[in-house]
Amino acid sequence: MKKLVFIFSLVIVIFAFNTDLTGWGFWGHQRINQKAVYCLPQPLLQFYKANIDYITKHAVDPDMRRYADPEEAPRHYIDLDRYGDKPFDSLPHSWKDAIRKIGEDSLKAHGIVPYYIQVMLYRLTSAFKEKNEYKILKYSAEIGHYIGDAHVPLHCTRNYNGQLTGQHGIHGFWESRIPEMMGDNYSYLLGRSLYIENPNSLIWQTLEESYAAKDSVLLLEAMLNKQFDADKKYSYEVKGRQVVKVYSKEYTQAYNNLLNGMVERRMRKAIFMTASFWYTAWVNAGMPDLNDVEGIELQQSEMADSIIQSKTPNISNLFLKGHDD
Repeated sequence: MKKLVFIFSLVIVIFAFNTDLTGWGFWGHQRINQKAVYCLPQPLLQFYKANIDYITKHAVDPDMRRYADPEEAPRHYIDLDRYGDKPFDSLPHSWKDAIRKIGEDSLKAHGIVPYYIQVMLYRLTSAFKEKNEYKILKYSAEIGHYIGDAHVPLHCTRNYNGQLTGQHGIHGFWESRIPEMMGDNYSYLLGRSLYIENPNSLIWQTLEESYAAKDSVLLLEAMLNKQFDADKKYSYEVKGRQVVKVYSKEYTQAYNNLLNGMVERRMRKAIFMTASFWYTAWVNAGMPDLNDVEGIELQQSEMADSIIQSKTPNISNLFLKGHDD
């Protein structure tokens, strides 16, 4: 037990100092899951609202798991620009077809987020069928994370942190600094979630939107960089017990203005899509009564295990059983 707690604490420390390559950061992922709860209709709203603290807190579990599980990282992104000029035409949208054409190792090398969201939808649907509270909450929190990642333009390109264009740090700038500074003023009135007839199609449509925005994310920041002196581009802020270098408020505001609200729009879509996937999983499970779900008290050892280890079976085994649609 002490060993598990130590590893868990170490992962948190490592994660705290490596936010450039994570999706939305702590604040963003937790805000997406939290606000998604309020898009749900009854009786889901009652169930999720009663568990909103868990759904919010555990939105970041997949990111923390990346430092302990080598299989985790590819689930957060897909480098679409490695698949030619027309990746959405050349890359199969079915996992089975993609394996046949490209191979599992190559797919994982360049990211598998669209395929893994399908896996999580299947798991969440199964959890509803079992009426297993722990699994429902765990998979709800985690599918929200992967859906959030799919809405980030820099999760769709090999130039994910501007390292190929001399813009190192733009990843955290776009998805962490901007929402953390301005997210409290975003509009979260999104209406009620919808049943998704074709989840796979929506996943790929979302990635097309993210991919189409990646050039603007990079080009606009490069343009802005030429207009700011270095001493005005960055500033220092106290975070916890440390003084850290951050993009200045002026530079952040200017970049957000150039993006014309892109970050807020992508976050709003991620919130609504997360709620809609929760609702779709519940409907596909037969709309079970959640008043008598099998409650499981989450012990400390189970919490550490859920964060540090991946309990998901091999992705190929799932899809080969016919769950890729």
